[in-house]
Amino acid sequence: MELRGSVPPGRAAAHGTAPATVPGPYEEVWRLTVPALDASVPWVRHTVRDLLAGEGVPLDDDLRHGVLVILSELVTNAVLHAAVLSPEITVEVAVGADRIAVAVEDNHPYRPKALETDHARTGGRGLLLVGTIAAEAGGSCVVAQTPGGGKVIRAVLPLGTRLLP
Repeated sequence: MELRGSVPPGRAAAHGTAPATVPGPYEEVWRLTVPALDASVPWVRHTVRDLLAGEGVPLDDDLRHGVLVILSELVTNAVLHAAVLSPEITVEVAVGADRIAVAVEDNHPYRPKALETDHARTGGRGLLLVGTIAAEAGGSCVVAQTPGGGKVIRAVLPLGTRLLP
């Protein structure tokens, strides 16, 4: 498992994940490709946590924990449900001046929907949790088909007011 570099901010702007203006010190897009294995879940969570802290991304504790829970849920879902058709999954973290977007992409064609709350079930509500965290932060979560026939699940959350140096 490795962090496979970053996408230059100009290219990210063309994809709607970063502003087209001159980027701030922490505005960047990072992509990680990991095997669809259980061990990838904590590795992604810890790597992204350390990356965001190291780059000085202005996240308060609630937002940082929300982002990490979202990533854990999405990577877990890909490992549990897509591994048979997608031996690798891609994680993208895009930080703009006013938002952070996290996405998990796999090659499985099934596009999940958030299940309703069912207190009798012990699992199966990860996407509902992701959507709830994103909505409570003032953001969104979408599931989309990729050009290769797989799917990408992207959550976008606002960073809040940008503090000037």
